[in-house]
Amino acid sequence: MDRPDQTTHFGFRDVPLGEKQTLVNEVFHSVASRYDLMNDLMSAGLHRAWKDLMVTTLNPPKNEAPFHLLDVAGGTGDVGFRAAKASGSGFRATVCDINVDMLEVGRNRAVAQHLDDRVDFVEGNAEALAFADRTFDAYTIAFGIRNVPQIDLALKEAYRVLRPGSRFLCLEFSTVDVPGLDRIYDLFSFRVIPPLGRAVTGDAESYQYLVESIRKFPKPNAFADMIRAAGFSRVKWQSLSGGIVALHSGWRL
Repeated sequence: MDRPDQTTHFGFRDVPLGEKQTLVNEVFHSVASRYDLMNDLMSAGLHRAWKDLMVTTLNPPKNEAPFHLLDVAGGTGDVGFRAAKASGSGFRATVCDINVDMLEVGRNRAVAQHLDDRVDFVEGNAEALAFADRTFDAYTIAFGIRNVPQIDLALKEAYRVLRPGSRFLCLEFSTVDVPGLDRIYDLFSFRVIPPLGRAVTGDAESYQYLVESIRKFPKPNAFADMIRAAGFSRVKWQSLSGGIVALHSGWRL
């Protein structure tokens, strides 16, 4: 893995690893207020079905049993809210995100949905979580881990804060594996999404980065190896929508 004094890929550009977090912060500061709208436009609404499947796989208890979810890089609250609505009275979610603009959007949405007593929002870095060991019953991260500068550190932190018997779930863009669809997907990604970002948010460059970062993310088998290296067991993944995304799973046993 890259170390702080090395160079890492940022989209199709090479930049010092220490600068990547600043660049990512600028991206999400720029798009925070319309992030969810852009998700709908970019995925034709499919991101909702993918997140629903993630929560179904998580299967939080539907009774009063205590269950504390940590959702990382989930600033606008999508996964936390879905899990809260699918759970019983013992459920609580902590949404942790490094970007204060995304967190503010999430807090406002929590109040509007009357979920602010069950879902709280904390500023934090996935590479160095400010939580005690063995605190949470599950860890989720949706479309966020590819933006973490040192993914291996984030995975180790996920393992550290989970209780034994708890589950790690990661939803992330992947590698299209359907002949023909890969070309259509590339055309849409590079020719449609950046201009769409400019029209909706006034920022094409941020969405150029987002589509480029998908191509730089490890293939599913390589990412599964990284999850295992962090200590997780029973690691597997499920390809969705022709490989556009993958749902990765691991257990802390």
